[in-house]
Amino acid sequence: MTTPADRLRAVRERIAAAARAAGRDPASVALVAVSKTRTAGDVRELAALGQAAFGENRAQELTAKAADLADLPLEWHFVGQLQRNKAAVVARTGAVVHSVDRLPLARALARAGEEAGRPVEVFVQVDLGGAPGEIAERGGAAPDDVPALADAVAGLPGLRLRGLMAVAPRDEEPGPAFARLAALADRVRADHPGAAELSAGMSGDLEEAIAAGATLVRVGTALFGPRPIPSPAVTPVTGVPPGTPEEVV
Repeated sequence: MTTPADRLRAVRERIAAAARAAGRDPASVALVAVSKTRTAGDVRELAALGQAAFGENRAQELTAKAADLADLPLEWHFVGQLQRNKAAVVARTGAVVHSVDRLPLARALARAGEEAGRPVEVFVQVDLGGAPGEIAERGGAAPDDVPALADAVAGLPGLRLRGLMAVAPRDEEPGPAFARLAALADRVRADHPGAAELSAGMSGDLEEAIAAGATLVRVGTALFGPRPIPSPAVTPVTGVPPGTPEEVV
């Protein structure tokens, strides 16, 4: 059996190799360890090995872990679909939000950022296609709508636009999907030079994402091992009814 140290080392080696193959500095790619459904102890164990950035996809789980681990200098990322009524809760944790895909959500986060006295750092999420149920599950703005949404986000004083985020469709090779994302990111970056980051790539496709220019990869299974299967009634960490189905990262 592999240890957390083994798994973290292996993922970092994959990232470094993919970056070098793309002619990039491995340091240009950051790793977000997606700790959804994992315990605070699991996060603490990986943090002791030098991993600082962690991602969650439910507001309640994020706030609980952020409180439990407040003694550690961690960087939190929210990577799931977010309801407007949870925007303030997520913003108060200081998390980077990767899933802004509609203007009402952006406005809710902006209000929370202004109330907190610090802008919420966000990515605009892009829908790269897939089966209808898959699209509904993971969210994302239509590519044609992304430039206007990015303009709106960049114009809200309570937000700071960091770039674009996407998940590759399950029913096609990830390379072409990430190439479409990279072209769209170039278009957005031309109007917003500060939005230079690209959040893409998970356990199974981080190499293709890095080849397309990803600056953050979101990895869960390859770091923590297979996820425990939740009961139909509760999630394993929070003890609350499960929400929408989750992407495998």
